[in-house]
This record gives sequence, C-alpha cells and structure tokens, in this order.
Amino acid sequence: MTQTLQSINPATNELLQTYDSDSHQTIQKKLKSASNFQLKWKQKTIEERTAALHKLAELLLAQQEELAQLITAEMGKPILQSRNEIAKCAATCAYYATHASRFLKDKTLKTKGAKTYVHLEPLGVVLSIMPWNFPFWQVIRGAAPILAAGNTILLKHASNVSGCALAIEKLIAKATGSANTFRTLLCRSSEVAPLFSAKEIAAVTFTGSTAVGKQIASLAGANLKKHVLELGGSDAYIILKDAPLEIAVQIAVEARLVNSGQSCLAGKRFIVERPILKKFTDLFVEKMKAATYGDPRDEGFDIGPMARKDLRKELHEQVKKSVRKGAKILCGGQIPRGAGAYYPPTVLSNVKKGMPAYEEELFGPVASVIVARDENHALQIANDSCFGLGACLISSDVEKAEQFAAKHLEAGACFVNMQVHSDARFPFGGIKESGYGRELGEEGMKEFCNIKTIFIKA
Repeated sequence: MTQTLQSINPATNELLQTYDSDSHQTIQKKLKSASNFQLKWKQKTIEERTAALHKLAELLLAQQEELAQLITAEMGKPILQSRNEIAKCAATCAYYATHASRFLKDKTLKTKGAKTYVHLEPLGVVLSIMPWNFPFWQVIRGAAPILAAGNTILLKHASNVSGCALAIEKLIAKATGSANTFRTLLCRSSEVAPLFSAKEIAAVTFTGSTAVGKQIASLAGANLKKHVLELGGSDAYIILKDAPLEIAVQIAVEARLVNSGQSCLAGKRFIVERPILKKFTDLFVEKMKAATYGDPRDEGFDIGPMARKDLRKELHEQVKKSVRKGAKILCGGQIPRGAGAYYPPTVLSNVKKGMPAYEEELFGPVASVIVARDENHALQIANDSCFGLGACLISSDVEKAEQFAAKHLEAGACFVNMQVHSDARFPFGGIKESGYGRELGEEGMKEFCNIKTIFIKA
C-alpha cells in the first residue's frame, strides 16, 4: 500500500497537498541516476558548473514571489521573511558561482619533489537530510558548494515541505540541464537509513535536532561515510551592564522572534548582568508584548504560526515544566484559541539550572532571561550548555567584548553587538552537541571534496 505525505498550512490547518511516497524501487532508481550522472557532472569544467549556479540564482529571483508564497503556505514563515530567504539563496548561489574556482584551485607546496600540490576533487553523491524551518535556505546553502565542486545530491527533505523540495529539484534541473544533478526523495525518515550502506552514497549532510543527529552520526560512522552535522542550538546573548539598553533590547527581540522563534541560530538564553536586569527585562517584555502574530501572508504581523501543532505542544510543555520548577511567565505562555499553530511571544524570568528553559533548546518564540552576578559569571552561564552553535555579546566596550568572544565563548560563531546569523562568506557550524563540520565559506566547499596530495618525484 502506497503511503502519502501531507503538506498542511499551519496557519489554517488546511490540507494543501498529498504526495505519494517513493517506492523502494523508485528510491534506488533515483540513487543510481544521481550516481551515474555524477561521473559526467564532475568532468564538466568549473566554468560550466558555476554558470549553472549563476542561472540558478537568476531563476530563484525570477520566481521569488511564487517560491516565497510556497514557503509561507507550507511552514508558516512570515511572507517578508520568505522573500528574504529566496533572495539569500540566490545571493549564495551567485557567491559560489563567483568564488568556487578560487576555492578549488590547486595549492602548490614546496618539497624535495619536482612537483607537489594539493588537488580538490568531488566525493560523489551527497545525501542531504534537511529540516522544515528554512525549507529553501537549508538546502541551497549546502547544495551550491556541493554542486560547484562536482558532486550530485540526493535530498530527503522534511515531509511537511515536500512542495518546496520538489520546487528546488525543478529549479536545479533547469539550471544544470539535467534532472539527475539533484534528486528529491519523497519518503519517510525510516526509509533513509538503508541508503547509508549504499556504495553510491559518498557523504551525508544533516541539519536538524541533536537527537536525530546522533542517529545520523551512528549510521554514517558504521558505514564510514563522511558527514557534516548542523544540530540544535540554545544561543546565549550576554548583555553586559555597559550595554546600550535600547540597542540590546532590539537585538534581543529580533534574535528571539526570527522565523517565529524557529531557528537554530535564534537567541534563546538572554544572560543579563544584575545591575541592568530590571531595566532590560522591563523593556524586553514591553517589546515582546508589542510583537504581533497572525496570518503569515499579511506583512503587518511580526511572527506567524509555528510549523506544526505537535511542535507547539512540545514547546508549551517545556514552558509549563519550567514554571513548575520556579520560572515566572512575564508575558505570553498561553496557547491561543482558534485555528492554526500560533504561540505568542513569551518571556520567562527566574530561569535557573535544571529547567528546560535553561537546559534545552526552546524552538519557538520563548525567551529565557537569566541573571548573572558579573561578566565572568555571565560567560560561565553562557558556556554551561550542551550546545555551542552561536553566541552574542552586547557591550559598549567593543575591545573587551571581542576578547570574550574570541577567547572565552564556546560556540561556532560569536557576534559582538549584532544578531547571530549565517552568511555565504563565512563558515557556519557548531561544537559540542550542536554538531561538527562546517557549511558556507571556503571551508564549507572543502567539506565535500577529496583533499588529494599529488607528489611528482624529481
């Protein structure tokens, strides 16, 4: 019996589309076609592959509104942010189209041989397992350097954004001139596990929860597949007592509410030095209360619904458990009536060790305010986490903040006086239970290359 995947609008609970799952035979056929075409794709010149990325960037911008509406319908992202997501994808394609040849250039070494150099070549077929929260960006930020390097891709996207997955497949097929450069699998997660042992799969890239990431790492390790993991995060935002208050609060609100709070890089723990705790908290609560939620197609709202009702339920349980352990709700914290998976902007205070709001990733518009005795205590709290994806430090003393960020904060990306974000120009990834390996930048391209030494005897 054929299983179906459902795409449901989280703002209305409306069933948008059903998709028949791929059979085992179809999955194997897609795998074989991607593997066979990779032998041809890697033989193309870097100029030919980067030309395809330029075309992909053009296609994304040409269809920006249509694709943005699809994102908003399938996972509830506010429409302005959906448009920005498509624009960011296009910019990333253009970035690698411009710089890939330099990143892939042979590196000459001085040795006793007549000639020694480091040569980069593609690995083969990369299995990409991606989440729903940035349904285009998560895929494209990895696909652009992976394809430019000469690999092909097999995508297993989150089931609730199958429409986005198929749209990406169509765009890449048009840009590269082949349907086999990038294949989308429509299947349940359980059907992906056997692919790890397939000889055609050379590497795996995964973005998602830490729990699933551990399963991916186990499967990849057992089959000796190169893999990159971008997992959960509970980003710490340290607000020092000399921070410009209005700026700090604005950064905090934007960091917590980006993508309706459903971002691995969203600010989640706001660690505030005691002397400014009350002033910061009062203004933070005021701004969070003022943030509006509603129909994500309406540009007037700050946040939309969460992507699914089960995710909202999980978030609310974390809030309730934290309250039972002593946290206080300063605003929000109640599931609103009516259709859709909405959850209001919420601020928790008196957050302490042992609470979900301190220990866990809150994947939704809920902020934890944590008090620190001084700057050293703030750093201690920030690092007292199993996660290490991003971190931010806000202070008027930029030189001191830079030293704290560079030498003391435990995270893959540290920002001073600015919201943590990803960008094609610099590497992105985490440490500890936020994963390992890097996406984006030159480093992200090399993750899926064979770094080969060539030595010619004198």
